[in-house]
Amino acid sequence: MTKRRTFIATSALAASLIPLKSALAQTEPTATGQADFLFVQTSRSMSFDRATNKLTLSDVSPITLFFSDRPNRITGNMLTESFVPFWSTGTDSFLSDPPNADVTILEGNVLRQVVVVLQDPVVEGTTLSYTVRILDGDMPATGLDVSVFIDVVGMPLTPVSVAGAARRSVIY
Repeated sequence: MTKRRTFIATSALAASLIPLKSALAQTEPTATGQADFLFVQTSRSMSFDRATNKLTLSDVSPITLFFSDRPNRITGNMLTESFVPFWSTGTDSFLSDPPNADVTILEGNVLRQVVVVLQDPVVEGTTLSYTVRILDGDMPATGLDVSVFIDVVGMPLTPVSVAGAARRSVIY
């Protein structure tokens, strides 16, 4: 688990330091033209306000990573601020069906994992906040080295769809 976390954190850091024009690896789409995408966001620290259920990621990476499972094997990244409109765009948006996420916090040499439902994202500079509903685990008031693994969302693969080519490349 630590190796995966280190890899993802290193990848996010590298993505934020290197000007990328596109990150895309794709095989043939499925017969249905759908792919299931998972998203990963990282930040240096977090805070949680129990009274409002507000999770705040501070010094969040400007890049959100995404990938799909077999048979499509699509990988890429997008600006984190471009991820927020997923809550309001389309008939099957996160607004109507909020995603689950695993919030992983590094506490010394121990990983703490909290499963949540993410709602109401707000990006302000290098801060990203969500209203969360905790499904499993205990969210600490503060933490360092945070990764948010956002559950699968099925998206069409057509180039003109919101989930098509525009989501599979970084725009700088």
